Amino acid sequence: MNNLILGLLPELTLVGTAFVLLLLGALKGDVARRMGPVLAMVAVLAALGLQVLQFGVPMEDRAFTNSVLVGPMAQYVKILAAGAGVLFVLLAWPTHATRSSSGTLGGGNGSLAVGSETGEYFALMLLSLAGLMLTAGANNLILLFLGLELASIPTYIMVSISRPLPQAQEAGVKYFFLGAMSAAIMLLGFSYLYGATGSIYLEGNGAVMPGIYEAFSAQAGGAFTGLQTLAVVLLLAGFAFKMAAVPLHVYAADVYQGAATPLTAMLSVVPKAAGLVALLKVLLAVGGPSLSVPADIVTLLAVIAVLTMSVGNVLALMQYNIKRTMAYSSVAHSGYMLAGVAAIMAAAGKPEVQAAAMTGVLFYIATYALMNTGVFAVLQQLPARKRFGETATEGQLIERGSASAETFEDIAGHGRAHPVLGLCLAVCALSLVGLPATVGFLGKLLIAKPLLDSGLTWLLVAMMVNAAVSAAYYLRLPAAMFFRPLPEGMSSGSAMRSFPASLAAVVCAVGAVVLGTVMPAASVVSDSAAMAAGEKISARSAAAVVEAAGGATGSGSDVGLVAR
Repeated sequence: MNNLILGLLPELTLVGTAFVLLLLGALKGDVARRMGPVLAMVAVLAALGLQVLQFGVPMEDRAFTNSVLVGPMAQYVKILAAGAGVLFVLLAWPTHATRSSSGTLGGGNGSLAVGSETGEYFALMLLSLAGLMLTAGANNLILLFLGLELASIPTYIMVSISRPLPQAQEAGVKYFFLGAMSAAIMLLGFSYLYGATGSIYLEGNGAVMPGIYEAFSAQAGGAFTGLQTLAVVLLLAGFAFKMAAVPLHVYAADVYQGAATPLTAMLSVVPKAAGLVALLKVLLAVGGPSLSVPADIVTLLAVIAVLTMSVGNVLALMQYNIKRTMAYSSVAHSGYMLAGVAAIMAAAGKPEVQAAAMTGVLFYIATYALMNTGVFAVLQQLPARKRFGETATEGQLIERGSASAETFEDIAGHGRAHPVLGLCLAVCALSLVGLPATVGFLGKLLIAKPLLDSGLTWLLVAMMVNAAVSAAYYLRLPAAMFFRPLPEGMSSGSAMRSFPASLAAVVCAVGAVVLGTVMPAASVVSDSAAMAAGEKISARSAAAVVEAAGGATGSGSDVGLVAR
């Protein structure tokens, strides 16, 4: 029982603070507006500190309910969630006070206008982050589903309240109904998975609480029954929505464009990470000790990965709105991550390759969160050019969250007026391309090598081609900032000037360079990812895991401590 409470302490911290913020939001005056970001920042920093202190010490609940297993992989994801949460709070930090028609004082910044619902907004943010953490530690299908929905449902509301614009309301409705559909598909998959195995536990506890993998690995030659295959396919479809993977990616552009820019950054990371982590947990469970699934499942994963990265990059090339471009870019990066998952499952019988592939996928989640958040942090700091026929004043634009840049025309020429922001945007964009000396290059490299070693050469070629294609639209960002003139009638001054958002942009840009060039700093993340990867590899292959992780990150000995 003590292990259960300790394992869930970061989530409990976030949820408890969220309840306090919701109560403060019911009070009159500006208490919630002033305390919302402060309490949210304290909560995510506390959760981060608690999880860092626990890292490497598994918190298992095998004796009580066997529903929570917080090993290195879950701890890694929780640290990532809390660290990203710090950036998201900085982006959403209120810098302008507004007063509604009822006289209630609210707050926001040039790209976020939640009005008097500031406390509720930050409470929903904390609940979503707690959902990602709960997903990572769940060992029970029911708890896994609840974690996924807790990570997603708050974002449906956040989209609608992020700014008082019709497109935000429309985006929220679209996101909600498509999310409900994906939840139904996912729940159907969970029910079939339970029906096919008779267990709800991803990892069992002996004969008392048998795990799902025991039923799957018992099939001769690794073959699945029809019901088992259907369960895995349905779950893959449900998780694909969370990750914005083809063919369930169609909502991404409208939702990203309609939501406020700080929220768009969060949407591109939290639901995607939750879906990917859930997919990894289910595939590792059904794959048994050897992490082996039928060839058809591997082929399906690889095909979805190719379609996702290709469709995402092609559609991104056709966009004029930066947020829509980044939405389809997010789709493409889901394809890169799915390619790494395909490498894990295709390398059955090669534990060293599986360990390296798992390390690459986990490392890529962190690098993507850093790079993508940096772009949005810069974007919300630049002023928006008034749209065609727009007569609103600057104050009115701020009040409705439409004062920050969203199109390539909006950012044109601002690089020379705001060199720090321009440099941050350039670094993050180049890192997303995968240019050497950036963390994006290292992330792609850690996925590319296992793809080659697992025999998925054609998938590696597709990934490299798509990475080259992505340069065409990523390079448009710094090109517009530095090489295009300011639009006629627009000044170079910025109405934003949010120190928290500027700090987030600088942190992301510096992190992208440091983790891509300073190997001791990069190994802090990659060693942690390798340690988390080693947790899921069979104990009889521990020596191979140590060798593989050590070759990839230079610290394989840590993996051996937790390999099972």
